[in-house]
Amino acid sequence: MPLYRQVGKIPHKRHTVFRRPDGQLYHEELFGTEGFGGISSLVYHLYPPTLVKEFGEPYSVRPEIAVEENLRARSFTGFDLKPEDDYVKSRTVLFVNDDLHIGLAAPKYGTKGYFFKNADADEMLFVHKGEGLLKTMYGNIPFKYGDYIIIPRGTVYMIEFESEDNKILFVESFSPIETPARYRNQYGQFMENAPFCERDLKLPENLETHDEQGEFKILIKKRGIIHPYVYLNHPFDVVGYDGCSYPYAMSIFDFEPITGRIHMPPPIHQHFQASQFVVCSFVPRLYDYHPDAIPAPYHHSNVDSDELLYYVDGDFMSRNNIQKGQITLHPGGLPHGPHPGAIERSIGKKETHELAVMIDPFRPVKITKAALGIELPDYYLSWLEEKK
Repeated sequence: MPLYRQVGKIPHKRHTVFRRPDGQLYHEELFGTEGFGGISSLVYHLYPPTLVKEFGEPYSVRPEIAVEENLRARSFTGFDLKPEDDYVKSRTVLFVNDDLHIGLAAPKYGTKGYFFKNADADEMLFVHKGEGLLKTMYGNIPFKYGDYIIIPRGTVYMIEFESEDNKILFVESFSPIETPARYRNQYGQFMENAPFCERDLKLPENLETHDEQGEFKILIKKRGIIHPYVYLNHPFDVVGYDGCSYPYAMSIFDFEPITGRIHMPPPIHQHFQASQFVVCSFVPRLYDYHPDAIPAPYHHSNVDSDELLYYVDGDFMSRNNIQKGQITLHPGGLPHGPHPGAIERSIGKKETHELAVMIDPFRPVKITKAALGIELPDYYLSWLEEKK
């Protein structure tokens, strides 16, 4: 995040003496995700963040790959994923490559009795169903349906849900998840032509300093292995911080669509970027207003990237028989486009109320065994005209 924040108590100068009222020193931590040259924050703890009391037996959560090389259009029914009580256990990876993991989660509850830290990847959580609270050392972020939550790698967090029916699309990115560079000027401020601005960001609030010592379990994920650690002090013992690295949220409903007289290409829908993939938001919008415009997308070849589309709500105008929570995978190298009848149906329409999240990895994804368990096997035939 390029937006600088200063929250709570911090010293006048960085890396200088900063004492508690009882005379003891606060403990300064530089928190960054790209060495000493990337975006970072300086965080001030009551206690050293290094006090490990014990650690448990590591266990693997690495996904089992079922399809290494895919060149077939596929579709998956995400809402068929079995709910789990536990948040971490519910996270099911469906697609992977060296740049990202994409998955779904259907947790009944949050992180009860433990904290979670992904030491490998930035996380993007898209909340399809449910609402609750993300708790971190930077403060809390309330979330609800339609929110993207961006969590920098290494951030310790707890997540709480208000109901037991929760559906989350998640991405683990091995490079930083950012807002698109073309939306920002040379100073990092969002420009006037961007589809969102700083007002749309939901930043951590209500910083809570926990002066507690005891046993605090943190599940740390590194290279597909969960390492259970027990720390002596509460990880949210922060009195203040400043910098540009922290979690935040942004609603898909605050994405302002860009429209034109004729059909605009998918990059106008871009919401986030990383090193080797982009995330786009398809939101309710007016259709193209040229008198002869065809609002349905033209056929196109994904030669350079796979395309994964997660259907959230509404009637997606280019597809037939699509359900909420369904995921389509159109692999790079094959053309795809509207389903039969979709082009004619779109002509003359004035608007759409579709809601979807698109993820375009620039390198092919592998498909996990878990994904095959919720696959619609005949999707690749869905462009054939039905016989009358």
